Amino acid sequence: QVQLVESGGGLVQAGGSLRLSCAASGRTFSSYGMGWFRQAPGKEREFVAAITWTGSRAYYADSVKGRFTISRDNAKNTVYLQMNSLKPEDTAVYYCAATSVPTTKPGQYNYWGQGTQVTVSS
Repeated sequence: QVQLVESGGGLVQAGGSLRLSCAASGRTFSSYGMGWFRQAPGKEREFVAAITWTGSRAYYADSVKGRFTISRDNAKNTVYLQMNSLKPEDTAVYYCAATSVPTTKPGQYNYWGQGTQVTVSS
C-alpha cells in the first residue's frame, strides 16, 4: 500500500504560481512512477503530468506544457508540481497518483491521494 497526501493548493490570481506537494508513505515510493491529474466540476479527471521513478523523464499534457513542472525527491518521498502562469481554466481539484509505469490514463494508477483544490481567479 502507498498512502498519498497532497498539499499546497489554494486561491491565486491569474498569472500567479503555486507549488503542489504530494507526500507518500507506505511501500517503497522510489519504485513508483507518479502522476498528477485534475478534475474540474462537471468534467472528467484529466492527466496533467507524470514522472518516472528515477525522475529522469517527465510527461505533460499539452495544456500545461511550458507552464507546469513535475519533479520528485525520493529521499523525501515527495513529488511536486510547480505551476506557473496559472489560468482560470486550471481551476480544479488536483490529485497525485502512483503507478508502476507512468501513463496518461488514470485507470493505470494504483494509488490516489485525496486531492487539493486549486482556484485561479481572473
